[in-house]
Amino acid sequence: MAAVLLDGKQLAQTMQAEIAAEVEAFARSTGVRPGLAAVLVGEDPASQTYVRNKRRACERVGIDSWLHELPASVSQNELQALLMRLNEAPAVHGILVQLPLPPHLDEAVIVDAVRPLKDVDGFGPENLGLLAAGRPRYLACTPAGIQQLLVRNGIDVRGAHVVIVGRSNIVGKPLALILTRKGPGADATVTVCHSRTRDVGALTRLADVVVVAIGQARFLRADMVRAGAVVMDVGTNRVPGGGWAGDVDFTAVREVASAITPVPGGVGPMTIAMLLENTLKACEALDG
Repeated sequence: MAAVLLDGKQLAQTMQAEIAAEVEAFARSTGVRPGLAAVLVGEDPASQTYVRNKRRACERVGIDSWLHELPASVSQNELQALLMRLNEAPAVHGILVQLPLPPHLDEAVIVDAVRPLKDVDGFGPENLGLLAAGRPRYLACTPAGIQQLLVRNGIDVRGAHVVIVGRSNIVGKPLALILTRKGPGADATVTVCHSRTRDVGALTRLADVVVVAIGQARFLRADMVRAGAVVMDVGTNRVPGGGWAGDVDFTAVREVASAITPVPGGVGPMTIAMLLENTLKACEALDG
């Protein structure tokens, strides 16, 4: 039997309706409306699409948004100067720097330049450190979206073995921290695989839940998945001939797994929903 589809698009719409109600209640009680500033460097089509979708989502839930588009040739100093202005802008509660950045820019320095209270992506060292210490301010958006997909679809990971393929600061590391916390949607036993893992398949075949986030089209094959496992696909990869593919061989793996996220329409919309939630939290922290 084919796996159940974990519909991130539908769940994100439900969550956006919840967030919209919270935004309106906050605006009525305080006279302040949350604001998100997005910074887009260069003309990467995928990044342009992501930012456009995020701005539309802001409009749907009543969050003010601004887009700062910079040429790919922008200097490190110019980009940092913009971030300093946004850090000081009272109407801006969240700052989103769309990654990846052009290679001449130091990504770590740019991420660090965002004020921690406005770091609604949850990528900065202070917010990641708080998560590691068990006192999270904002959960990184994609990992938080994955957790919500699990929780709201009734997938209990308490005591479960979760294997994460990928160790980035954006997905793999924060997701491992989130799922090993105590409480609902957590208490899992987590293994993190990466490019130096000797036999990824040997580990994924042991997993109750597999999360793949490495940016390699159709990496996870059916023979790498235990029958009945849950599979979460974070990848979005351009494929020859046009179109997109995830990091999972969707058609084959769906025949083995019990539940699976599609690409598109799985984890991606949930990432945006969690960004909106973090922006509201930031507004409450700064102006509540």
